[in-house]
Amino acid sequence: MVTKGREKLLHIVLVEPEIPQNTGNIARTCAVTGSSLHLIRPLGFEISEKWVRRAGLDYWSKVSVTEYENLDDFFVRHPEAEKDLWLATTKAPHSYVEARYTPDCWLFFGKETAGLPEWLREKYRDRCVRIPMLPDVRCLNLSNSVAVLAYEALRQNGFPGLTGVGAMGGAATP
Repeated sequence: MVTKGREKLLHIVLVEPEIPQNTGNIARTCAVTGSSLHLIRPLGFEISEKWVRRAGLDYWSKVSVTEYENLDDFFVRHPEAEKDLWLATTKAPHSYVEARYTPDCWLFFGKETAGLPEWLREKYRDRCVRIPMLPDVRCLNLSNSVAVLAYEALRQNGFPGLTGVGAMGGAATP
């Protein structure tokens, strides 16, 4: 798959997301990074043209979004994901920085109230990673978690296709 001149792209997989604002923020992260967004049903909201307009998601057309009936449907349609996936979970024994991400890996995130299903975490136990945090705090917001892992994966691969210089990167003016 080629997106915006890149041969490989990062895949963000949300399993049963519940909060539309989080998904909107994650879609924006996907838009600015050229990552694809995969949504596993059931969703806690409806994605329709009306919803996208009401939410002010003017970048929605810049995001490759695919919906799936469930995880079985996802893995039938993307068997290649099993070879290069990472599951974000507060229950993981290893930090996300210990993982070695490829430019087109699949990053999985669970629903806001329950995380990823236990059977999935157990099946891919060695591919579970966590964001370090204080022990007495439940978890980081889902959209923030996606941004942290996505940018680490992109950083490890030299930010493929992304510009690292802003308008201030030119010659300084006196």
